[in-house]
Amino acid sequence: MTTAKPLPPHGTYARGNGSPGRRPPCPCPPCREAKLKTRKRLNVARQLGRAARVDATAAREHLHKLRVTMSWRQIQEATGCDDRGLQLLISGQRTEINRTTQDKILAVAPGAEPSPGMYIDATGPRRRLQALSAIGYSGRQIAQRIGTAEARIQKIASGVQPTVRYGLVRRINSLYDQLSQTPAPVGRSRTRVIRHALDNHYAPPGAWDDDTIDDPNAHPEWTGHCGTDRGWWIHQNQQLPTCSRCEQAHADWLAQHSHLEPTLRNQALFRARAESLSREADLAADARELIAYGASVEQAAERLGVTRNHLQQAMRRHPAAATELAA
Repeated sequence: MTTAKPLPPHGTYARGNGSPGRRPPCPCPPCREAKLKTRKRLNVARQLGRAARVDATAAREHLHKLRVTMSWRQIQEATGCDDRGLQLLISGQRTEINRTTQDKILAVAPGAEPSPGMYIDATGPRRRLQALSAIGYSGRQIAQRIGTAEARIQKIASGVQPTVRYGLVRRINSLYDQLSQTPAPVGRSRTRVIRHALDNHYAPPGAWDDDTIDDPNAHPEWTGHCGTDRGWWIHQNQQLPTCSRCEQAHADWLAQHSHLEPTLRNQALFRARAESLSREADLAADARELIAYGASVEQAAERLGVTRNHLQQAMRRHPAAATELAA
């Protein structure tokens, strides 16, 4: 059973112009005025050589920006456009639109932040929950602190839930800011949680920057050289979970040196390992020099182009030598 399409409201071109074969034009003054104004505007545009329909790319790109902070209902109310038409436009099924529709869409400015009930991408919350897990905070502890169910925290952290309501995202972000610099208290629960995080290669807070943790295309920087063979050796030397980029880089290195005979290949492996260790020693010495001049560990890491976590590990593995202390 089909339902009849509702009539357009009075005072619109659609009602005043009617629909041939289905609906006669409405003769009321508001509809006649709307029809005449629209036809006049179309005639002027035609005389100026301005097409009534335009490419939908600009409107589609703007819709994507609006969708970051606005729901479909909010966009529909702000633009006055039909919800179905907007979805056809953003999906790419509609390649041309009326110029007036484009103007309505482009006139809407994106909101400062999403509404609390709007679902957004879970990449940032997932990485923050995994980072807290890597320093010992359990899903139960996190759930109790932000007022939600432990099962929900586990679903987000494991990647089962791809989107999260923005209200919950704000609470997760706030808790991360509070706890990311303070490991969980020592106890059996902390040991179990950290073991689970290591088994699943969860990156700790030190592997993320505030500018990249929400970017789906970004990768955690465990070593300061992730994505290279040197990064792979640093993972091994520091007994860190090996990231996929370093695994691939080391596999590529092995493939490039596969033509060497075993003795030469082993020598090349030893050199690669030694270079990574000497780099760590130099890095630790440079960091201690910067800290001696008043820089914090974070400032030294930024100056040297590595993560705070990697710098601290390097300084632990390479304490100040006697010659350095004498100098």
